[in-house]
Amino acid sequence: MKRREFIKKSSLATGILASSSVLGSVGYNLLKDKIINIGIIGTGVRGKGLLNIIKNIEGLQVVACCDNIPFRLEEGIKLSNSLAKGHDNYLELLKDKTIDAVIITVPFYLHAQVAIDALEAGKHVYCEKTLAKGYEGIQTLVNKVKNTNKIFQVGHQYHSSRLYRHVVELIKERKVGTISAFECQWNRHGNWRKPVPDPALERQINWRMYKEYSGGLLAELSSHQIEFVNWVLEANPDQVMGMGGVNYWKDGRETFDNIHLIYSYPNGVKAKFTCLTNNANEGYQIKVIGDKGTILIDYDEVWFYPEGKKKIMDTDVDGVSGATAKANYNNGEEIKITHADPTKQALIDFKINILDNKEPESNIYTGARAAIAIQMGLDALYNNEIVSWNPGFDI
Repeated sequence: MKRREFIKKSSLATGILASSSVLGSVGYNLLKDKIINIGIIGTGVRGKGLLNIIKNIEGLQVVACCDNIPFRLEEGIKLSNSLAKGHDNYLELLKDKTIDAVIITVPFYLHAQVAIDALEAGKHVYCEKTLAKGYEGIQTLVNKVKNTNKIFQVGHQYHSSRLYRHVVELIKERKVGTISAFECQWNRHGNWRKPVPDPALERQINWRMYKEYSGGLLAELSSHQIEFVNWVLEANPDQVMGMGGVNYWKDGRETFDNIHLIYSYPNGVKAKFTCLTNNANEGYQIKVIGDKGTILIDYDEVWFYPEGKKKIMDTDVDGVSGATAKANYNNGEEIKITHADPTKQALIDFKINILDNKEPESNIYTGARAAIAIQMGLDALYNNEIVSWNPGFDI
């Protein structure tokens, strides 16, 4: 029985690489005041960040941490006020029957195997984006989740953002009219490297620099925006093409320091994605472009710019200047809504989903479709080819 049907009816890999949860058979009324015990697998920057947030969420408690880099494990335990038990092997953490759910923040290429092992151990799972690396890993994990009654939430936190949800509703109500394009960027200025106390730890600490472990800028940054486009259009990309390279940071990295991709969606909608690491001007943006206007999303604000009529500044316009004259549009309107930090809200939603036995908004299916789109983009970048969606995926 598939999970959605069930709900309706009722080294690196080894180091940070069957019990059942007490939540699985207990109803919401008995669980509403229960503390959900959490194990965090991976206490790097992201894992520690989530741990800090969880400390301020009533009903969630971190009782175990795992990392195979000693100083990171120590930092995780310290952040838990020394209440968490430490493990250097996640399989040992999964044996703990007091743990109800795990948060997976290990390197990208380990997501699928760690998540499968967690489900087999009877744990609910919050798996950070991007869901999994490679088509086979994605499909194998989807198949596993389909046949479990555990909650599986993917860390695409836009689904939990009340602001983003509101924006999606406005778009579906045709605020921008007929969509023709998305223009997305996530630019930063920095080499993306982390300090390494011991050269032997280079590939473990800076795993994002190496193709074997990482999807680079596409999986770590653009993945959020690609998943947003999928969500808005309720569609998968038909094709993707792209270019990139290691053109600025000549430091031995393998993953690109700049990427530029175009995804083609049904009905001719095109979505562009850019990431730079040598210029942070206008940093993060999503533009949703339609015939009635444009919605612009940045880090903290959302604006709507309606389409207006062009004002001709000169009465005598020749063919050249007329072709290049700029339109003068109406002032934009800010779209405001009260909302919590999206990551905190996503973790609160994870708690609620466990208690209510509810399919997450950011679930195995939305996460898998985004992950496939990411892998298509990686294939396009690295193989210099146009990559098409494979209709054979069972998601």
